[in-house]
Amino acid sequence: MVEDRLGRGLRDLRVSVTDRCNFRCTYCMPREIFGPDHAFVPRAELLSFEEIARVAAVFTGLGVRKIRLTGGEPLLRRNLDRLVAMLRGLPQVEDLALTTNGVLLAEHAGSLREAGLDRVTVSLDALDPAIFATMADSPIPVERVLEGIVAAREAGLGVKVNTVVQAGVNEGELLPLAAFGRDHGVTVRFIEYMDVGTSNGWELRDVVAAAAMRATVDAAWPLEPVAPAAPGEVAQRWRYRDGAGEVGFISSVTQPFCGDCTRARLSAVGELFTCLFAAGGHDLRPLLRGATDDDALRAKIMGIWGARDDRYSELRTEGVTQLPRVEMSYIGG
Repeated sequence: MVEDRLGRGLRDLRVSVTDRCNFRCTYCMPREIFGPDHAFVPRAELLSFEEIARVAAVFTGLGVRKIRLTGGEPLLRRNLDRLVAMLRGLPQVEDLALTTNGVLLAEHAGSLREAGLDRVTVSLDALDPAIFATMADSPIPVERVLEGIVAAREAGLGVKVNTVVQAGVNEGELLPLAAFGRDHGVTVRFIEYMDVGTSNGWELRDVVAAAAMRATVDAAWPLEPVAPAAPGEVAQRWRYRDGAGEVGFISSVTQPFCGDCTRARLSAVGELFTCLFAAGGHDLRPLLRGATDDDALRAKIMGIWGARDDRYSELRTEGVTQLPRVEMSYIGG
């Protein structure tokens, strides 16, 4: 396994297949920035499925064992099950996942599972219809997302729910969502509101600390810690003492986990990002489209990862947070 300058291996690859989305979540794609005139990546410039599979094969040769498809909203990319089948064919891939807002999941869950997808993570920030509509900034009802979760479970996919918690916005949804997870056999992971990109107006006062979120859930249903399932796992895992499953907390702001980060990110047009908070990426397209062998591509990726020393969350200061950063909608979570 190739390692970076801080001794972190390359194990996880997150691939954005589109920067388009059918929501305008206020913490990710605020409408005042991503309005009707926003210039999304032209579809003709997106990496083809064949190009994605080729670069993924190179990454697996360097140690990647987990691949996650992201967006924007990845289910807006047509025939995504075909890409899933291509990636499932890579023998080194141990875990193949998808992050989605769930709106189109009921329609596609069966074909994705048949193609070889292992699991999905559904973004769901509220069960209350009014709070959900406010945070998603969309007329699409929360019921569509809930239908997608049910369909995914029925199709045999593993399901987790990710909830971004913002102070004064959806703190009151902690217990309803935890109860939903307990009742439906779904692990809900509560995420501290992060300063990904520069368009969401992030301020530290908007962050609800993971410790406070955990205390709220623990007071309702006592918890006990669970050991990480694998190195580099981002969520702190907790088990309900009454046996009703697990809940997770992601604390990138208050308890950074940069030291265990094993994730590389590939944009929809083939740029390699070595950090969620990076200012820019490394364009791999010339090597994907200009050569038939993979030696130069492999060497390029090894060089980029070998020079990596990113640890934004550990260095989070006013000076750092004022630097440019890639938008989450462009690179995925």
